[in-house]
Amino acid sequence: MPATPPATQQHSLLSFVKFGIIGSLGFVWDTATTYGLRPIIGLTAATLVSYFVAATLNWILNRLWTFRGMGAHEHPILQWLRFLSANSVGFMLNRGTVYTLFYAFPLCIHHPILALAAGSFAGLLANFNLTQKLVFRARPPSSPLELVEMTVDFPPTDHTHNTKP
Repeated sequence: MPATPPATQQHSLLSFVKFGIIGSLGFVWDTATTYGLRPIIGLTAATLVSYFVAATLNWILNRLWTFRGMGAHEHPILQWLRFLSANSVGFMLNRGTVYTLFYAFPLCIHHPILALAAGSFAGLLANFNLTQKLVFRARPPSSPLELVEMTVDFPPTDHTHNTKP
């Protein structure tokens, strides 16, 4: 095994660290919004709204720093919508964890920061992988099949040849 990882692994690790730093800021925004809105709209609604506030701010910072220049061919609003869509798996993991902890542990209702922290960790890897593959990419996929291949890491296939015997 080489002493230093290849350049692509180093780039991916650096991107993950940057993504994690921005995710930590997102956790702060998520928590502040939840605590700020809780007295007005209740805990359940506040945690839903706060997710989208944090996700939007995270998208902006990831666009400017983590994945700078990647996906620049897209309109920002379309990219933001793709970011929210790609992170829907992370959303389910994140808010699923949050609401489960609210239900299972009353302490989390009194101190939502505990559930929000657990939810942030639950969605981290899914959000990073899907954001990197579906949102901030060098070029858009040329077909729906290529999009699926990019998502699940299949090697690209040559669709010009018929493989039937």
